[in-house]
Amino acid sequence: MARTKDPAVRSLLLDRAAHMLRTRQPVTLRTLVAGTGVSTMAVYTYFGGMDGLWKALRQEGFTRLAAQLAAVKMTPDPVRDLAALGAAYLTNALENPDLYRVMFDASFDLEDTGAADETLDGLVRAVNRAKTNSRFRDEIDPLELATQSWTIGHGLASLIATGPLPPQALTHGAPMLTALFTSAGDEPDRCRQSVERGWGRIHRATPGSRDRSDGPS
Repeated sequence: MARTKDPAVRSLLLDRAAHMLRTRQPVTLRTLVAGTGVSTMAVYTYFGGMDGLWKALRQEGFTRLAAQLAAVKMTPDPVRDLAALGAAYLTNALENPDLYRVMFDASFDLEDTGAADETLDGLVRAVNRAKTNSRFRDEIDPLELATQSWTIGHGLASLIATGPLPPQALTHGAPMLTALFTSAGDEPDRCRQSVERGWGRIHRATPGSRDRSDGPS
């Protein structure tokens, strides 16, 4: 009878491989499992070998991101939702900094190439809702504005989760998104309130940050 695979072992190996890459340790079958309590055979059992591990490693980053984004409840306020999606993106990067580095390393293949596209598609849908609700001007290109919003989130994630800036720099996100969405046609005060409600999600997931209300969901 085949043994049931343990998801915890799979996650352990993926997290360890990502950490070893970040710290520039050589990743081999033996170094990967050293000190973990599992054998080298586990790499074959869960990934079919090292090539499968590399594909699964990058995919895991997008899988965890998808779970964070899916946890964001959509509300009648699409601008709040756009900011909340950005906060979820940052939360994922802060909780999985080693995997975050690997997610955008094109030297590793993805098992599901549509996973990365879905990250942006969720933002595009929120922009379209904002246009429908007359928060943004009709001529705004949803893909372009979504990409600009993602750029802000990705920049902060890269500089805070895996780079030189302290967590306090997260506070820059709300005014940058407010400026972006205001330039797209939203009313300044209403925009600021919506963004702050959505962006406040990240403070509950960041150690040492002051908790802020997300408002009604």
